[in-house]
Amino acid sequence: MAQRNTYREDEELEEQINLHDIRRVAVYLKPYRKRIAAIVAVVISMSCIAVSVPYLTKIVIDDVLPHKNYALLGWIALIMLVLIMLYEVALRYRTYEITLIIMFAIDWRLALWSLVLFPLLIVVVRVLQHFQRKAYQRLSNKQSNLNAYIHESIAGVKTTQTFAREREQFATFQEQQGQVRSAWMRAVHLQFLLWPSMEIISVSTMALLYYVGIMNIGGVAATTGTLIAFIGYANNFWNPVINIGNFYNQLITCSAYLERIFETLDVRPEITDAPDAVELPPVRGQVDFNDVVFRYEPDGRNILNLVDLHVRPGQTVALVGPTGAGKTTIINLLSRFYDVTEGSVTIDGHDVRSVTLESLRRQMGVMLQDTFIFSGTIRDNIRYGKLDATDEQIERAAKAVHAHGFIMQLPNGYDTVVEERGSTLSMGQRQLIAFARVLLADPRILILDEATSNIDTQTEEALQAGLAHLLVGRTSFIIAHRLSTIEDADMICYVDHGQIVEQGTHSELMAKRGAYWRLVESQYAMIADTLG
Repeated sequence: MAQRNTYREDEELEEQINLHDIRRVAVYLKPYRKRIAAIVAVVISMSCIAVSVPYLTKIVIDDVLPHKNYALLGWIALIMLVLIMLYEVALRYRTYEITLIIMFAIDWRLALWSLVLFPLLIVVVRVLQHFQRKAYQRLSNKQSNLNAYIHESIAGVKTTQTFAREREQFATFQEQQGQVRSAWMRAVHLQFLLWPSMEIISVSTMALLYYVGIMNIGGVAATTGTLIAFIGYANNFWNPVINIGNFYNQLITCSAYLERIFETLDVRPEITDAPDAVELPPVRGQVDFNDVVFRYEPDGRNILNLVDLHVRPGQTVALVGPTGAGKTTIINLLSRFYDVTEGSVTIDGHDVRSVTLESLRRQMGVMLQDTFIFSGTIRDNIRYGKLDATDEQIERAAKAVHAHGFIMQLPNGYDTVVEERGSTLSMGQRQLIAFARVLLADPRILILDEATSNIDTQTEEALQAGLAHLLVGRTSFIIAHRLSTIEDADMICYVDHGQIVEQGTHSELMAKRGAYWRLVESQYAMIADTLG
């Protein structure tokens, strides 16, 4: 598998064609085996017709015309007309095996002369194949680099505009697309060398046959009809060889891209259902972290170290602490985006690793800081949380999170079409829509990861009022830097260096005058300095 790289780096090239990838293509052809069999039958039929026409020509020249047998000439002409019409209607495929048998039966010496340049063709194909494959692999790399750069540039366009770096970005783009153009020209030059090379060898073979037949070289004593028939058979032999060569040419070209396709298909998610996974039944919301240890790599450092947390159904738990302390990792383990290294995470006593992912996540609602809005109507975006929701249910969810007011001010209300990622909406509006979407799903466990960080104070106050009754009866986990949003939580956990160092209600933790108290005091001091 290719190593991941930036747009400035090329991936390593493989020297040989991966025949395993070629064989894997056959798996995708299996549903079409009946059609392929029919095509093969047509090919064989057309090959038989192609073989017959030159032989009939030989009969006409050597037997019919010298004896002036015009009746037989008429029948042969009619047969040839029918065969040619059938041939033109059907697919223009040839196979050379049948052809070779008849060539050797007519004159084995001419048949051998017709093959004398075939080894040269094999050498040419093999040499060109090596360079062509490397050229198309290099082209694939350059195209990948260009696509990566374009994606990065579009994603970071605001940063580029902020620092007025459009000219530098465009210069880099020109450099990248210039490399793609150069790689493409090199690959195309090599690709188009094969066809003229094969044509030259084919024409040279025809000329050689004429020379050998006319000059009677090597004991060849062919009649005019035999020589003309042989030229026809030689064409029947070389035409499919050229077609096969062109097909092989395309195979070499496509193999470079085939590697990337199968590389993507071969990626397996690290988190999957266990072989004996069961459906998670409807849960009450009891969540337990039992001495959880988590590492990204087996020999890496501990991200979480002996986290022990027990949450009763319906409780609201707030996770606070410095950046990188492990707060998001805790909720990622709960929704099983990662698996614990040691210990366990259970919901109503069920280890999350023992249940199916679909049944686990179906009962969770996750709201992240970076919300995603699909292109479509506001109504469809909210309905994404529950596809069979009625319009009334959609509006009720929007009202609960105080999104109904601004939605009704839009040109078409709930039927207003928004662009991808909701670029026509403000950050706060996008988050409110995402809130409505999550709440419409009616999850038993609610996860809010910095979900209110980009909402202005006035919107936040309205949102808090709407969430107050919605959090009742749900087990909720809230990560927030705005402490005003979590003061009413049933439990606040201060996380630092992968451990829960303090745990309790707001008033209890303030009374301890520990890490949480210092965090609150520093935030209030910062607010006071800003206002002052």
